[in-house]
Amino acid sequence: MKPVTEAVESRMTTFTEAVEGLATDVRLPDGDGPFPAILIRTPYDRRRHRAELRGWARRGFAALVQDVRGRHASPGEWCPYENEADDGALAARWIRRQPWSDGRIVAVGASYAAHCAVALALDAPEDARPDAVIAAVPALGAAETARELSGVERLLARAGWWAAHGDRRDSDEDALAKALATDPDLLAHLPLTDLPARLGRNLPSWPGVWRHRERGRLGSPAERAGMPLLAVGGHHDHFTEDTVALWRHWGGPSARLLLGPWGHGLVAAPGTDARPAHRVSLGELYARWARLAFTGGLASGHRGAVALGDSPLWVPAETQGEPRTQNVRLLHGACFTADPERAVSSEESTVPTEGTPDRCLFVTPPLPRPLDVIGAAEVRVRATADTRSADWVARLVVVTPEGVAERLAVGVVRRTDPPGRAAEFTVGLGPLARRLPAGTRLRLEIAGHHFPAHARNPHTGDDPVTATRLLASRREVDPGHVALRLPVLRSRPTPTDPVQEILR
Repeated sequence: MKPVTEAVESRMTTFTEAVEGLATDVRLPDGDGPFPAILIRTPYDRRRHRAELRGWARRGFAALVQDVRGRHASPGEWCPYENEADDGALAARWIRRQPWSDGRIVAVGASYAAHCAVALALDAPEDARPDAVIAAVPALGAAETARELSGVERLLARAGWWAAHGDRRDSDEDALAKALATDPDLLAHLPLTDLPARLGRNLPSWPGVWRHRERGRLGSPAERAGMPLLAVGGHHDHFTEDTVALWRHWGGPSARLLLGPWGHGLVAAPGTDARPAHRVSLGELYARWARLAFTGGLASGHRGAVALGDSPLWVPAETQGEPRTQNVRLLHGACFTADPERAVSSEESTVPTEGTPDRCLFVTPPLPRPLDVIGAAEVRVRATADTRSADWVARLVVVTPEGVAERLAVGVVRRTDPPGRAAEFTVGLGPLARRLPAGTRLRLEIAGHHFPAHARNPHTGDDPVTATRLLASRREVDPGHVALRLPVLRSRPTPTDPVQEILR
C-alpha cells in the first residue's frame, strides 16, 4: 500500500498507512535499516502518540501506532476487547513483510493498549506473536476491568470509561463529569442498565459490560507465554493487582515488574507518597529493555523493582513482609446499618459521628516506630448480616501524626451467607508498599457499600446492575474477631536501583 502522507523530520521518515484497512502512523529512524519495530494499538487516537513515536525512532526502532477497529480514523465497528488479537496479528504480519523491518516486534501499550499488546502475545497465532511485550497499567480484559477479584462491580470507573469511549468513534474524556455536574445523583438512579438514557446517548454495549465474569488473562494463557515481559504499574492505579498478577504468572523466558507510587498515568500522576527518587525515565528504560529482550540479554526468571512510598527507596520486587496482626480498638459501630439509599461514599474520607452508624470503625494506637509494609494486606472478620446477599468493604486509612487522613487501601467481597448466621471471611486489601512513620495511626472501616466506586448491593439477591429495589441491611461485627494483617519487614529493606533491576 502507498503512504497516505509522508514527511521527513531530522532525516526520520513518517507516513500514515492503511495497514490491513486500519489507520496506522509509521515512523522510521535514520538509516537504511532494517529495524526492529514497536507496535502500539490504541482506541485513544493514534495522533496522541507522535512524540512517543519520535522517541522510539531516535533510539533506532521503527515505531507504529494504529487506531483500533472502529475508532478515530479506522473503519469498522468498535467492539471493546473482541478483535484485538486478530487485528493485531494482521498488523504484525504486515510489519514483518516490510523491507525496513528486521522481523522483530515489541508490542507496547498502556491501559487498553496494553490489553491489545497482551492479546497479541497470548491469543494470536504463533507466527504473528511479538518477540517481547511492554504492558503498562494493563486493562487485561472485560471482566478484569469491570469487576474486582471478588466479582463486585467497579461502577464509577466503568461508567466513566464507557461514557467517554463506548459505542463511538471519537472520545469525550469529560462526558461523565459533565453529566454528574448536571445530575449529581446520576449513578444512584436504578437500574444501572439505564445509564445511557440518563447520559443522553446511545450505548448499546453498556449492559454487556456486566455479563463478563470470568477472568481469562491469568493462569494458563500467561503461563504459556513465550516471550519476555515488562509489566509497569502504580500503587494508586485500579489495575495494580492485575499488573502484579500478570508478572507473577508470566511464563516467558523473563518477566520484569516496575511498580511505583503512581496513578494510572504512571510517572505523570505521582501519589502523595512519591519522592524525587521515584521519578523514572520510562522511554529510555523501555528502549534499553527492548534491546536486551531481543538479544537474550535478560536473565531468566521474575525480577523487578517496587518503590517504597514515603521513603526514597526502591526494593526488589520479590521483597515481601511477614504477616503481622496490628492491634485495633473499636471506636463505634459494632452494630450498624448498611443502607444503600445512604451508602458510604468512596469519594469522602470523613466519618460521621452522629446518628445511626453506617460502618464499624476501628483504630490502631500510634506506631511507636516506623513500619515498612510491603506485600498483600488483609482483614479477617467475623460478622453477621440480616440479608442473604451482603457486600463487606474494608477501607484502611492512614492518619498522620498531624491528623491528616489518607486512604491506603480498599477491599470488598460479596457474601451470600444465611441471614443472621455469623460468618468468618477475609477481605483482601491488595499489594502495599509504604513506609508508615512513627506516630501514624491506622483507621479501619468496615462497611456495606463503597459507592460510587462500586455498585451498591441492593440486599434483595438481585443483580446490582439490573436491580430496581433497595433494602437496608443490619450488620453486626464481632470486635474480638477482627484482625488487620499487614506484611511488615522485620529489618531495614534492601535497596535496589530500579533501572539496574529491570535490565538484569
